[in-house]
Amino acid sequence: MKKIKEIMRKKQITYTLFALGGIFIGWLLFSRPTSSTHLPEQTMTHDHEGHSHDLEQDESGVWTCSMHPQIRMDKPGKCPICAMDLIPLKKNSGENTSVDPSAIQLSDEAAALADVQTTRISREKPVKKVRLYGKITPDERSLQSQTAYVGGRIEKLFIEFTGEEVHSGQTLATIYSPELFTAQQELLQAISMNQPQLIQAAREKLRLWNMTNAQIDAVQQSGKASPTVEIKANTSGIVTAKRVNRGDYVSQGSVLFDIANLSRVWAMFDAFEVDLPFLSKGDVVEFTLPAFPGKKFSGKISFIDPIINATTRTARVRVDVTNNRQELKPEMYATAEVDAPLKGYKDMIVVPQTAILWTGKRSIVYVRQPNTSTPTFMLREVELGPALGGAYVVIKGLSDGEEVVTNGVFSIDASAQLEGKTSMMNSSDDNAHPMTGHEGHHMSGMNMNTENKIADTASKHAMFSVNGSCDMCKERIEKAAISVVGVQSAHWDKEKKMVHLQFNPNKTSEDAISKAIAKAGHDTDKYKADDSVYNQLPGCCKYRDKE
Repeated sequence: MKKIKEIMRKKQITYTLFALGGIFIGWLLFSRPTSSTHLPEQTMTHDHEGHSHDLEQDESGVWTCSMHPQIRMDKPGKCPICAMDLIPLKKNSGENTSVDPSAIQLSDEAAALADVQTTRISREKPVKKVRLYGKITPDERSLQSQTAYVGGRIEKLFIEFTGEEVHSGQTLATIYSPELFTAQQELLQAISMNQPQLIQAAREKLRLWNMTNAQIDAVQQSGKASPTVEIKANTSGIVTAKRVNRGDYVSQGSVLFDIANLSRVWAMFDAFEVDLPFLSKGDVVEFTLPAFPGKKFSGKISFIDPIINATTRTARVRVDVTNNRQELKPEMYATAEVDAPLKGYKDMIVVPQTAILWTGKRSIVYVRQPNTSTPTFMLREVELGPALGGAYVVIKGLSDGEEVVTNGVFSIDASAQLEGKTSMMNSSDDNAHPMTGHEGHHMSGMNMNTENKIADTASKHAMFSVNGSCDMCKERIEKAAISVVGVQSAHWDKEKKMVHLQFNPNKTSEDAISKAIAKAGHDTDKYKADDSVYNQLPGCCKYRDKE
């Protein structure tokens, strides 16, 4: 026993025994039977015809980049393009084996969180609602200028202020005129000489100076010449301008008053050039005024200006309105809506505006797939026709009875981008060859075409303040932003005075978009619109405080 203890004290022997014991225990635990005859019957399905059913490769082992979905890696790491951390690719549930591989599937919980809503579309008779803004103006055909037919001094003035109502034949002023006095003496002298021809010539001369036959007869009967003459109103209406005061000297033809008959007025509206094809002479227009809430006025379009304003890109549309009660006053603001049936687009598919995503030349919608256990959506490119206010005519791409997503479209598209499928930011060609892990580690070998495609799919969101006051401002601001190359979408919030942009930073910048909006007449937080452009805006669009 003493010898055995001495041997065990030696460290080399102790270590050797422990190693042998570990090897034996590992052999017992991890050894596999060499013969299949000892396996239970249920394990026999592991190998069948050269492939495995129980050990299929899990898609969760694929890693991608949230900003560049074309990246595919077999392990976590950094994106070779932007160096962001890769995220695991979402694994499909596998419940719907017949679903198109490019379709987007959302769980019921995800669809509820994204507030996804769909609308069943149908064929209908499209009617475009054209919204117009303008103001009331006097009928130019009723404007009269009251002039002095003889030169002289204003002796009396019976109209004291602008806005006073006058009637035809009413005395407006009395003029002291030496020339008229001389002409009356010539008439009296011709009468005393009993020369009919001279009498007729003298009377005609006085009539040319706007003396009435009654006034001439009064001079002839009294035998006295008067150095003053009364100026009579030649129309009824409202004095819109008073140009003289008592004691002023006027020459023949000088304008004393401007008079407008307001029994008929014009409603002058500004129509954008894109809306002009849907407006025609004779169309009935209903409009409202802030001064009379809830009350509607109507008239017919009598004239459309053939020339477009180069600054506002609008044309003037004139509506004749009867104003017997004198309710409509010049310079009142008016808002009109015209329901214009679209000729040539009868029985066409109409889709809500909220369902459409614009990506430059492409317009896409998401269509819900029928007969699927989970919400499944398919991207569809469509060709759009005229805008109908809150909807668009679809010329090609949709069928009657399909369900399109009208709310939560961006959430579905974001899911498509993360899964590397066709989306608003990349076409099917861009997704044909997703980048593998081996290719990702050799980005230096990427060709120029691939780099251009990645640059084209870049997108950036920005927002800044833009001043405006009405829906016409909203259209002008958004059109100015969209006109900049590289801007993918623009939305101006009228309440918060903020514009939200989605643009390609490789093609434009926030500064360039801000300049374009200011050039259209709207101040931004970086640039102020030129005064000459601002002053050309319609009255309802004026947002600057009056000094």
